[in-house]
This record gives sequence, structure tokens and C-alpha cells, in this order.
Amino acid sequence: MIFTFNHLITLYSKHGLLTQSHQLFDEMPQRNVFTWNAIIQANIKNQALSQARIFFDAAPTKDSVTYNSMIAGYANAPGFASQAFGLLREMLATHIPLHSYMVKSGNDSSGFAASSLIDMYSKCRCFQDALRVFVASREINDLVAWNAMIAACCREGEMEMAYELFSRSTEANDVVSWNTMISGYARHGYLEEGLELFVQMREKGIEWNEHTLAGVLSACSSFKSQKHGKQIHAWVLKNGLNSNSYINSGIVEMYCKCDNIRYAELVNEATGAESVFSITPLIVAYSSQGNIVDARKLFDSLKEKNSVAWTALFSGYVGLQQCEAVFELYREFCVSEATVPDVPIFMNLLGACSIQASLNHGKQVHSHILRMGIEIDKKLTSSMVDMYAKCGEINYAEKVFERVHDRDRVLYNTMVAGYAHNGYEVKAIGLFEEMMKSNIRPDEVTFIAVLSACRHAGLMELGDKYFDSMTEDYGLVPEIDHYSCMVDLYGRANNLRKAVEFMKKIPMELDAVILGALLNACKMNGNMELAKETENKLLKIEADNGARYVQLANAYAAKGDWAEMSRIRRKMRGEKFESSPVVVGFMWTTELVY
Repeated sequence: MIFTFNHLITLYSKHGLLTQSHQLFDEMPQRNVFTWNAIIQANIKNQALSQARIFFDAAPTKDSVTYNSMIAGYANAPGFASQAFGLLREMLATHIPLHSYMVKSGNDSSGFAASSLIDMYSKCRCFQDALRVFVASREINDLVAWNAMIAACCREGEMEMAYELFSRSTEANDVVSWNTMISGYARHGYLEEGLELFVQMREKGIEWNEHTLAGVLSACSSFKSQKHGKQIHAWVLKNGLNSNSYINSGIVEMYCKCDNIRYAELVNEATGAESVFSITPLIVAYSSQGNIVDARKLFDSLKEKNSVAWTALFSGYVGLQQCEAVFELYREFCVSEATVPDVPIFMNLLGACSIQASLNHGKQVHSHILRMGIEIDKKLTSSMVDMYAKCGEINYAEKVFERVHDRDRVLYNTMVAGYAHNGYEVKAIGLFEEMMKSNIRPDEVTFIAVLSACRHAGLMELGDKYFDSMTEDYGLVPEIDHYSCMVDLYGRANNLRKAVEFMKKIPMELDAVILGALLNACKMNGNMELAKETENKLLKIEADNGARYVQLANAYAAKGDWAEMSRIRRKMRGEKFESSPVVVGFMWTTELVY
């Protein structure tokens, strides 16, 4: 009886029916270690990592499969490396010494221990340890161990080594070997090589499976190669494989990633697929394009919803800044789902709090995270820091930031930007310098944050130094935001001449952001002649942007040029901007009264 229940739990999870898996688990009068392994794997397969950990911690007995499953779940999820390492250390203290002894003594004739160790070390980013185990067990000559090492090389990006192992004897390889290589090439940017292997596989008569096509379609998706994707689609139709729901969901996802939503819809309609795996890519695509109405319709049509579908809808609402809809969706999740929300859902909730600068909501979300025992990874920490900083609670942001010792670039970027946003320019610059000393390489976002701090503090020389460092020390190409930040910096430092000279060197067409920064500089330096010249260029680009008219009117009002300000106001009325003139009129009238 237990065997049947265990099998059903696994079967439900394969079809995305996680709620049914949970219900069956709860109804079981007796459970064994295989039951616990099945429910843990069911949650991991359906991307409910937090819920999987709850089951893992509750399991009365754990074997190597229990640990392997949870470690693999963490290892395959970005940002959970520390949790994977922690479990690996725990496992080493109980199970792995026996396996290591079996490998060293040659008693592992099946290669099971070697392949398990290689797989675990690889998934925990310990490539050299995986290689050491493989070298020590090569005399076993077991295909499973070889495949595990090929997979480890692919994860590490060591594609030459992977191909060398694969090529030792192509006749000895099985479908797993081929699939691993194809997926590895796809992951690391070798589209042509992956497709060539697929062709070779067919020519050699190697029996492929649905995972083979999934790897090929993934390659097409990653590179947005619709041309190759269509060829695979045609091959699927020609060979009568369009009834396979797993392959169809891959085709739908490929068209979605290639921004061909119409084709994705047609494939989905033609197959009549209603599973969460085939519909979720469309929900993700609709949400990312701001088509939240259709995304919601598809979402509501799902009988069983997985974490990806929920996260896609949350992201769609956040992208459209529909924050109340985000909070309402969370209430809906709590009522309808028996699982603990995963980290991406909480990140979206915190994102909505940041947009609204709603400290009360933000604290409630933080409280939910703590009460539910969610593993707080670096991404979630960054979201918390961002929320508190944008709500003006820089002290809370600091406390969350300081709890993390192994900080990454994203976390540093968020804290530097938080300091700059809240007027703590010196702290922002100091943290940036600390980041450099910690050998954490900055990116474009880092420099926007630190240049913003220099801008608000009027530190022109330091701003010049950091801007030059972008290209000279880090090979980064400045973008519009970097250039506009520098123009604004020169304006705030009362050096309009340098701002104009700097703009002449910008190797791209000047857009409204840069011209807006120059207009601010003109306003601060009282150069109305240049302001008028900038006005003409700016309104050619953004004639329908009421905020630009307000900016222009304020510039003339600050100089006391009421005639020009009135001209701008008349222009605004002509363009039918209603709210902005009132703001400008009130501002300068108040100044006259006082």
C-alpha cells in the first residue's frame, strides 16, 4: 500500500498536481523514507523550494536520496549555494564517508557512490572536488559516473573537457550523454554545436527522448533563434510528435522567448493543452509584455497552478506598478495554496512596497518571511534593503545589510543606491570603496549609484575619477544614465562650461534624459540663452510630456523671467496639460508673497 501511495505522489508531481500530492501525503496512515523523499522531490520539481525544506526538516529519517534531492534543489536555484553547502557538510558527517570508502576501496562496482559524489560536489560549485572523485574512480569505467562528470563540466562551463570525455567513445554514450552535451552547449552559448550534436545523434540512430528535444528547444530559446526553432517544430510535426505535451510546452516557450506570441498561441490552441507546463510560458510572456488581462485569464484557467505561474502574474502586476493588485494576489495565494510562498513571490511583494514607499506593508511582508521560516538568500536580502531604503528607513536597511557577511554585487549596489537616494552621499561613497577593497567587481548599476552620490554631494573631481574608471579599469561602456548623471553633476558644481564640453564627447544621439539634465544645469547656472536652445531640442523629442513643460517653466521662474514662463504656460494649455500649470503658478506666486 505504501509503495502505491509513494508512486502516486511522484505521478501527481510529474503532472504539476502538487496540491493533490500534499493531500495524498497527509492522508497516508503510514510513511517510510521513500514517502518523505517523494514529497520532497515533488515540491522541488514544482519549484516550491521553501515547502520542500519544511518537509526535509520534518523527515524522521533521512538517507542519501533525501539529502541529494534537497542539495540538488538548492544547487539548481540561484542564490541558494550557502544552503546547499550547509546540507553537503551535514551529509558528509553522516553518509558520504561510507561512499568515499567504497570508491577508494573499489567496492563501488556500480559506480553509484562515485556518480552521486560527483553530482553533489558539482551542484554545490565544488568542481575540483568532483574532478578528484572522478579521477579516483576512473577504473570503474561506469557510464553513470562518466555522465555525471560530463554534466559537472557542463555546469562549470568546461565544454572542451566535457567534449573530450564525451568523445572518448561515442558508441559507449547513451541518450543521457548526448542530452547532457546538447543542454551544456545551449547553456554556454554554443547554439550551432548543440544543434550539430542533435543532427549527429539522428544520423547515428541514437534513440532520442523528449529531454533531447527540450535541450535543443532550450538552445533556440536562449538565443532567440526562431529560425532554428521553427526547423525543430517542423521536424516534430513531420514525425508526429505534436501529441507530446512536454515537447509542445517547449515549443510554446521557444516562440514566447523569441517574442512570437501569436505562434505560441497557435501551437497551444492546436494541441488543446491545458497543463500548467504548456500555459505557464504564455502567462510569463503576457506578463512581461504588460498584457496583464490575458495573463490573468490564462492564469485563472489553470486548475493547478505552480510557483512559476504565480510568480509570472506577480511580476506582471509589479511591472505595471499595480501594487494593490499585487497585495490582493498574495491574499488569494494564501487562501488557495497549501504551500509556503517561494522567494520570488516575496521579492515581488517587496518590490510593490518599494514602488509605493509603503513601510507598513513592507514590515508586514518582512514579518511573514520570518514567521514562515523562509530561507533568506542574497536576492531576498537585496529586496528587503531596497524596500527599506525607498521607504526612507535607512537604519532598517543597514541592519538587514549588515547581517550578511558574504555580500555580492547586487547587495552592495542596492545599499549604495539606498544611501545615495536618502542623502547619505558620504556613506554611499565609503561603501563603494569597501566594495572595491573586497574585490567585488562593479557593474553599470554600481556606477550609476556612486555617480548619483557624487552628483548630490557636488563632488565633481571624484565623479570624474569614477566615470573614467568605468572604461579604463573595468571596460564598461557608459550608458545614457551615466552621461546624464555627469551633466547634472557639472551643473550642480556650477560648471556649465564643462557640462557643455562633456556633452560634445557623448558618442550617441542626445535624448530627453541628457537634455533634461542640461536644462537643469542651465537653471542652476542662470544661463537662459542656452536654456532656450535646449528647450527647442527637448520639445522636439518630448512635445507631449507635461513634466518637461513644468521643468522649463520652473527654469524661467527661477530667473524671474515671467514673460518666458507665461509663454511656456500658454504652450502647455495648447497641449492640454491640466495639472502641471497649477503647480508652477502656485510655486512662483508663493515666492512673490514671501
